[in-house]
Amino acid sequence: MSAPLPVPADTTPVPRRSPGGWLLAAPVLLVLLWLVLYPNVWVLGDSFMDRGAPTLEHYRRFFGSGSELQALWASVWISLASVLLSGAVGVPLAFLFARRDFPGRKILGALAALPVLLPPLVGTISFLFLYGESGLLTRGVQAALGMQEPPWRLSGPVAVLLVHAYTMYVYFYLFTAAGLARLDGGYAEAAAALGAGWWTTMRRVTLPMLAPAIGGAALLVFMTSMGSFSAPYVFGGGFRVLTTQLYASKLNGESGLVAVEAVVLAAASLLFLVMLQRWEAAREYTGASKGLGAAPAARGRGGWGITLLGAVLVGFLLLPHATVLLVSFVPEGTWTIETLPPVYSPAAYGALFTDPQRLRPVLNSLAMASVATFANVLFALAAGYHLARSRSRNRWLVSALVTLPWALPGTVLAVALASTFSVHRPLTGQFVLVGTFTILPLAYFVRNIPLVTRAALGSFRQLDPSLEEAAASLGASRATTLRRVVLPRVLPGIAAGALLAFVTALGEFVASILLYTHRTRPIAVEMLSQLRAFDFGGAAAYGVLLIALVAVVFAFGYRGVAEND
Repeated sequence: MSAPLPVPADTTPVPRRSPGGWLLAAPVLLVLLWLVLYPNVWVLGDSFMDRGAPTLEHYRRFFGSGSELQALWASVWISLASVLLSGAVGVPLAFLFARRDFPGRKILGALAALPVLLPPLVGTISFLFLYGESGLLTRGVQAALGMQEPPWRLSGPVAVLLVHAYTMYVYFYLFTAAGLARLDGGYAEAAAALGAGWWTTMRRVTLPMLAPAIGGAALLVFMTSMGSFSAPYVFGGGFRVLTTQLYASKLNGESGLVAVEAVVLAAASLLFLVMLQRWEAAREYTGASKGLGAAPAARGRGGWGITLLGAVLVGFLLLPHATVLLVSFVPEGTWTIETLPPVYSPAAYGALFTDPQRLRPVLNSLAMASVATFANVLFALAAGYHLARSRSRNRWLVSALVTLPWALPGTVLAVALASTFSVHRPLTGQFVLVGTFTILPLAYFVRNIPLVTRAALGSFRQLDPSLEEAAASLGASRATTLRRVVLPRVLPGIAAGALLAFVTALGEFVASILLYTHRTRPIAVEMLSQLRAFDFGGAAAYGVLLIALVAVVFAFGYRGVAEND
């Protein structure tokens, strides 16, 4: 799961500069410079070096290679197409559940958002089990039509695009639904009073005012697609994007080419980020409220008919995940040419919890996600407080570096950390972490810095600085003020960000596939290993377990957040 968009610029008054504030700012800035900026600068430097000498040879190889340029173009166009197709699914779905009033609307609307909580690899594998060449639906159609060959072979760019749309439509759905909830109904009423029809109002009023929300979703989908690895790796076949090309170069030991590919991938992502932000800045539309509130959901004829339509759509979107549950009960080697599995058994779950080798990836993921999230919370408390309360001149640098891990694909961050922490040079801040337990929690920590820090920053901005000043005037020390006044009010928001960071780290695949060892392999990597070994039941069991862990974390985590809010 990707991190949320950066919050708008701070408009709250900043209190006076506190003496000794540098004691908080210094470690925050040090962590960001060392773990975020330095590895990426190191990769940039590696792209211009060959055996210790400056060179442009790696760039000549990249831009002189047809396969490399084709992979770059494939990454760009598949990401743009993913934006269009995901929007074509998510935006109408948001209008259906936000603007139509029918029985079961809220339940179906919540179910349509469920895929946002699931790791991308689970969505990819569930798509494979249902629509792949040997998938349930594929075999069902083949048997029904009496065909000798499967009716379709899901591979190549079309397959990757379909998987992206299936796993990423939810960003457009959530962003558009949130935008509709904030949209003042008075604008549409004014347009109707002036004689505008439904389509004219939609085209000239509603959609332009939703442009920031839709643009934010488009940016998130593009960035996620540019860094996507699981769908191109599983379904790509001969279709290569830059992430899979980078992985192949790393396996071949071409470190210089890997550095160039990482630099180009990062540059393409950042360029799109800048272009979209400039486009949003040029928009003149505003959704400022006139006090009439959001437009109510429209009631109309065919209420139960719309309920049936909504149920069919949501069922179709969630069917792949139900397929994962079904396949998890299929023993290894028992499902060959049949349409439906002939034998069902919980053996995969029994092996998962009794075989130490099967259980190891689960324990690894839980331990590494916990360590990374704990570090994210500690860092977010310090960074959020510094950004919200300090008047230091380095606030812009801290804010930019906090956002950087979100703006870069996970593949780029993994390559940067692998390049930086594969040698022992203490004087330059480099230590051998590759191949140890530390490297994966470190990657998860860096990847989720924006997620938890932005949540902390939002909480600190909602906290009135006068409460801290009042505590100080009553004689409370800084430690007492922090413990009795600040933390109780900001922890619920930070906890929400920490929950998202934990489940993201739990199912992380893109960075893991580049940094893991057999001893430290997490759930996502083991899931892919089981799939390669044709143990579909074992792979599906890991997927179901991952879904269950995410559900438990959110069920108990958000209950705790609500009780403390």
